[in-house]
Amino acid sequence: MFENIGEIILLFWRTMLALPLAWRQRQKVFEQFFEIGNASLLMVCVLSFFIGAVIALQTGPVLVERSLSSAVGGVVGISIAKELAPVMMAILIAGRIGSAMAAEIGSMRVYQEIDALRTMNIDPIHYLVLPRLVAIALGLPMLVVISILVGWFGGAVVADMNSHMNIPFQVFFSDLRDIVQPKDVANGVFKSFCFALIIGAVSCHQGLATIGGPRGIGRSVTKAVVNSIILIVIFDYVLTRILLK
Repeated sequence: MFENIGEIILLFWRTMLALPLAWRQRQKVFEQFFEIGNASLLMVCVLSFFIGAVIALQTGPVLVERSLSSAVGGVVGISIAKELAPVMMAILIAGRIGSAMAAEIGSMRVYQEIDALRTMNIDPIHYLVLPRLVAIALGLPMLVVISILVGWFGGAVVADMNSHMNIPFQVFFSDLRDIVQPKDVANGVFKSFCFALIIGAVSCHQGLATIGGPRGIGRSVTKAVVNSIILIVIFDYVLTRILLK
């Protein structure tokens, strides 16, 4: 475990040192960004809408019973902005994009395409890892901003339509605006940026470490997703402790 962590940190450090070369790889960055952003947008909107709806459905009636209907918008807004949107979107991207990264690089490793790159004096980190890490670091925070807005809208729809709440849109968003501060949204976006770096580094490392043919590719994909989710949850606690100070 510690060996893997050390290798991931070393890979991330070497990628950061190569960051000035990202402009040369802008075409690859754009291709990866399109795959992460545009191709995931529909899933992000559907998931976010129902996350907001469920939070409003669970918390709204309880708050209304205690004469706290004015807090429904704030509870839904702050829980989505600070916690649910960044974590859930990171898990979604880890499963969809992280697995694809590990599979692509792992297949190149198994079929000796990475060795061919080294033979041509092309650094695999510059050519494969850097574009993916830059793209996911740009794409995931943008998806989280969209997720927050769609989640708020989903919560507002349920609060307005549910017979136990009957909170109009204007009241819901007025309460949300009073409680949710720009710093809360910024904290969620910052978390998603950190999660994006974790997903990119872990997935690319697992791809580069793939051995054993097609079965090894499957193992690498599984490890990339599982390890990313575990680290997301761990770092979510660490970042929350830091940002609450």
